[in-house]
Amino acid sequence: MMKKIEVAVMVMMMMIRMMMVLAVIVQTFMENTNTLITQLMCSRIHAWGDSLKEAFEQAVQAMFNYMTTDFSTVEMTDEHEVEAQGEDLQSLLFHLMDEWLFAFSAEPYFIAQKIEITEFDTENFRIKAKGYGEEFDISKHPQGTEVKAITYSNMQIHDSDEKHEVFVIIDI
Repeated sequence: MMKKIEVAVMVMMMMIRMMMVLAVIVQTFMENTNTLITQLMCSRIHAWGDSLKEAFEQAVQAMFNYMTTDFSTVEMTDEHEVEAQGEDLQSLLFHLMDEWLFAFSAEPYFIAQKIEITEFDTENFRIKAKGYGEEFDISKHPQGTEVKAITYSNMQIHDSDEKHEVFVIIDI
């Protein structure tokens, strides 16, 4: 009996790995500036841009895109600002995304159509960002998947002349 369970678990793990590999292959053919790779209880955000600042903006945007199934229903009628600071680039990205998650999860229940980083200090690890969107309204915005938390798990930031990209896993 134990052998059958072990084999079933191994088969499931192999299937999950195959799905993840397939998702990465599909991702390489996409031309968006952010993608989501969904796993069991979390999603991996991969965002990139012409600068690290743009990659950070796209990571936050990808998180908001996950929260509604029809992002086109979000209008840019309001603004909301957040500030974050960290000890390094990873903690700065974590805190930026966490501040935006808080803005969505508590009053003003803000969902952004666009994120613009207005101050990006990579020496003192401080950031200010403005979001353009509106209050989330379940009768207007189809509910997507709830984002419960931002994680440091396998967080990666690549900033070089050739590429500016970030990887963040969010708990769902």
